[in-house]
Amino acid sequence: MTAQILLSLSFLVAVHELGHLLAAKYFGMRVEQFSIGFPPKIWSFKKGETEYALSAIPLGGYVKISGMIDESMDTEAMKQEPQSWEFRSKPAWQRMIVMLGGIVVNVAIGILIFVSLTFIVGDEYLPVKEVNNNGGIYALEEAEKIGLKTGDQIIKVNGESFEDFQQVMKPDALLTTNAYYTVIRDGKEITVQIPTNMIELFNSKAAAATFLSPRFPAIVGEISEKSIAERVGLKVGDEFIEINGVPLKYQDEVLNVVKAARADKKSDSISFKVKRDSEILSFQQPFKKDTIIGFRPKDLDKSKFATINYGLGESFAVGTKRAFNVVFVQIKAFKKIFKGELSLRKSISSPIGIARAYGGTWDWYRFWSITGFLSMVLAFMNLLPIPALDGGHVVFLTYEMIARRKPSDKFLENAQKIGMVLLLILMVFAFGNDIIKLFQPG
Repeated sequence: MTAQILLSLSFLVAVHELGHLLAAKYFGMRVEQFSIGFPPKIWSFKKGETEYALSAIPLGGYVKISGMIDESMDTEAMKQEPQSWEFRSKPAWQRMIVMLGGIVVNVAIGILIFVSLTFIVGDEYLPVKEVNNNGGIYALEEAEKIGLKTGDQIIKVNGESFEDFQQVMKPDALLTTNAYYTVIRDGKEITVQIPTNMIELFNSKAAAATFLSPRFPAIVGEISEKSIAERVGLKVGDEFIEINGVPLKYQDEVLNVVKAARADKKSDSISFKVKRDSEILSFQQPFKKDTIIGFRPKDLDKSKFATINYGLGESFAVGTKRAFNVVFVQIKAFKKIFKGELSLRKSISSPIGIARAYGGTWDWYRFWSITGFLSMVLAFMNLLPIPALDGGHVVFLTYEMIARRKPSDKFLENAQKIGMVLLLILMVFAFGNDIIKLFQPG
């Protein structure tokens, strides 16, 4: 996990800062240093007037452009007369392009990644009609809290029909104002409101696992060691049809009946029937020392999944839409945070929290999917109008272009200091928050 997040962030920071560097050099500005990571330096070399460095703290990077008030806070250099090759001596529109260079490159990289993944891999998804035609949903604890029930058929999200079952849990759907599901239950169409802070549930894999899933047929897929299933000789493919005289078809029904059997102190045995090919087999076993039968259900039949392959033109359209959808989701989330509908603590993550999304093993598709996502998030975050971020510089340059005069160097220095303090506080908060989460269950 750690190696993957460092590799991803180092790549994204490198291309972001490269965007600034190339734009600055194009307009004849002197670039003093290009650094991946923050000091102390590990390794560096110099080419022309620019030192290229790899530094020890892999949580960002920077480009030092002569005549610019930035992270270095080199105020002494700013007291000298402006030189023709300095940032401050160039027209405002050129400085604006330099400040937007990193953001533009991150957007371009994000689009390229999403387009490439769409073209190479395409899409594989479980159609919601397959879920609805095969028992509907299995509503777990968090789904039941909002009013969903096992067996419900979700036919619309926020009034819109959909094909991919995962849409019921996607951020863009959950972050919509007054979000809701349209459900068929017992032949009647009903509405189930989605809480405004529902998205917070999916910040934790453990919590998200208590929401909902398709219903799985009660067919044996894997047998646990030293379990009832192993003792009686159950085989992969055996289909449960009855437990303790209760007819059943789905794995959630198995769990409910077994739970009831466990709670029944009058009985110390469990009986069940399975169908194996065309044969019905009956079993009865002691159940006093056991809590489960001991099998995992068979995965959903792959034939039920839909596959879409895209041509190059289609991939560009679909991939670009997905890339910008990341930004739209961030905007929706920010709106809800400002309205108090989402908790800032639960919504913000440091690299520690992000690293967990990569998993413990290498998966190239997952790596590049997260990297594309982070590239768009990095572009969005850098565009925020906070001093010390690119967006802060853009705000001041926009003012200069409209008012026809620059803010004073002293004002820019103080704004940079305030911005850096704000970012430091935010970083400490995010890291502390994720460290606390590591020691919390779920």
